[in-house]
Amino acid sequence: MDQLILFILLGLGPGALYAGLAQSLVLTHRGAGIINVSAGAMAMWGAYTFYGLRSGHLLLPLYYPGVGGPVPVIPAFLLSVALSALLGALIDVAVFKWLRKSAPLAKLVASVGLLLTVQALIVLRFGGTGQTAPPVLAGGSVHLFGGAVPLVRLEVAGLAVAVGLALTAVYRYSRFGLATRAAQEDEAEAMMSGLSPRRLSLLNTTFASALAGVVGILVAPMTQLDPTTLALAVVPALGAALIARFTSFTVAALAGLGMGALQAVALYLQTLSWFPTSNGLPMPGLADVLFFIVIAAALMWRGKSLPDRGSTVEPRLPPAPAPRRIARPTAIGVAIAAVALLVLPYDLRQGLINTLIAVIACLSLVVLTGYVGQVSLAQFAFAGLSGLVVSKLGINLGIGLPWAPLLGIAAAAVFGLVDVLPAMRVRGVHLAILTLAAAVALQNFGFHNPSWGASGLGSPVSPPKLFGINFGPSGAFPVHGDHPPSPLFGLVCLLVTAVCCVAVANLRRSGLGQRMLAVRSSERAAAAAGISVPAIKVTAFVMSAFLMGVVGVLTAYNFGSVDPANFGIVNTLVLIALAYLGGISVIKGTLIGGLLMSSGVAATIMEDYLGLPADYLLLFAGVSLVLTVTTTPGGIALAHRKSRHRDTPAAGSGTGPLPTVAEVSR
Repeated sequence: MDQLILFILLGLGPGALYAGLAQSLVLTHRGAGIINVSAGAMAMWGAYTFYGLRSGHLLLPLYYPGVGGPVPVIPAFLLSVALSALLGALIDVAVFKWLRKSAPLAKLVASVGLLLTVQALIVLRFGGTGQTAPPVLAGGSVHLFGGAVPLVRLEVAGLAVAVGLALTAVYRYSRFGLATRAAQEDEAEAMMSGLSPRRLSLLNTTFASALAGVVGILVAPMTQLDPTTLALAVVPALGAALIARFTSFTVAALAGLGMGALQAVALYLQTLSWFPTSNGLPMPGLADVLFFIVIAAALMWRGKSLPDRGSTVEPRLPPAPAPRRIARPTAIGVAIAAVALLVLPYDLRQGLINTLIAVIACLSLVVLTGYVGQVSLAQFAFAGLSGLVVSKLGINLGIGLPWAPLLGIAAAAVFGLVDVLPAMRVRGVHLAILTLAAAVALQNFGFHNPSWGASGLGSPVSPPKLFGINFGPSGAFPVHGDHPPSPLFGLVCLLVTAVCCVAVANLRRSGLGQRMLAVRSSERAAAAAGISVPAIKVTAFVMSAFLMGVVGVLTAYNFGSVDPANFGIVNTLVLIALAYLGGISVIKGTLIGGLLMSSGVAATIMEDYLGLPADYLLLFAGVSLVLTVTTTPGGIALAHRKSRHRDTPAAGSGTGPLPTVAEVSR
């Protein structure tokens, strides 16, 4: 028992990180009405800013105007917090200010764009490898329960609780806090009372960013400072904020510390002799599974009681116009792409193949989000599962074409069926939070497990052969067949992509597509008109997972192995960013998103022909996404359409308002 308590005390360090980020999330939600998934990136900004100042320069490529030596601890800390606050103010003025009338999806996507932007800036400035963060608080330790507990962990935990109590007092008794609460509950009435929701949003977002920066600076020395760890710390922080209903700072602080204790318990269990092992090591990812369970329980428990910010305008999703013509554009596009696969050099040919696969991934979001209005951050988890099935069947059982791909796609579809169950209870941004936790848990507990996953080295994939013909990247072909990837594999990817595009376009024009749009418009009205909302959601999730299963199969054959790095949560965030940037509700948008995807045509040209690092594409995607959400909510593909705050046109026509739910039900 003493050892368990010792582990829990050691877990106060990461628990303080989760507690601070949870309070930052509550601040942003109260002030701006946004669940800011980039809160971890803000903490990372503060930590890297402090690291840079202690090394003698700023985070951005503007060197500190001094003698070149390290900045002392206290001035560096204060300046880092000030710059974190400035970042929050800039984000509110440049981004959150323009999203007050936007749908929750647009707000979520904007925060994803902010996360990608900050992450890209840090990678470009410091690289992707981990750094040793400089400490702020004094060292030393105290002996408790038969072990040494660093004082800094107790100090940051106490600070997290103190901040929670202070914020609770401020928002309960001060005029500023009461005004923020009033604006959160009813923005229109608050404006009539003379309050300024815009000013309140600016102040709360600034405070939230400063708090995240403080937490990142103080806790980073306990973990490795890298562009991913602090950014993904927002997952357990979201769980703590959900438990606090995005309202209570004290509950958020205690819940965050509890998440840290839960992680410590998972580490303690891994030290016990009976804990399952894989290749002699404890199975990884238990803490992430526990985080997912906590978030799922909080959502299923609180569900519809979770607060929404009052708004003066009903938000709308981007329009989803029905395609007028399908056959002719498809034939022209296939012909151009086929010629390109035959004449392009190997690097651009590989980029085009990656683009074709990315188009199918974007199509999965068109079905799920563009047509039905549901959000999932576990898309590449479906793809990874499909690719893993293909790998295991081929290597362990000798099963190849066509059964291995079919079974892999079926496995992804089944997993999508399981993933839709929470959508019966929660939806929108809350569903996105749940799928985000599920994706992280599956990546760390599933893909990184050496027994049934791909571990860190990847799981090999047998070449796709049928009737003695190798259809993979190394297959023979009369033109450019001596330098992979083979144009034959590219033509296979092109054919599959064309079929998927035609299928999704016809889905929009079908009666099922009309019912999907009715559910997206209003679930209650659709149900009242006799449309089975659960059936529509199940169908959309399964279709989306099916398409991602196809992506997983093609990706596995494309790289010859299933590498967990290709199916991580960051890939899904980039996918959502680029799909929304291109136009998440139209087929043309998927083509734009596919071109901009990592390792696609644009990235290949940028790296191989312009000599620019691919991380610049990530920065471009993040900045462009934020600009698109705030200026052109429909994406690049719909930039020419005037925003009239009406939904999609009728099936088969290119114009006109969305038919009523009653018309759809007939």
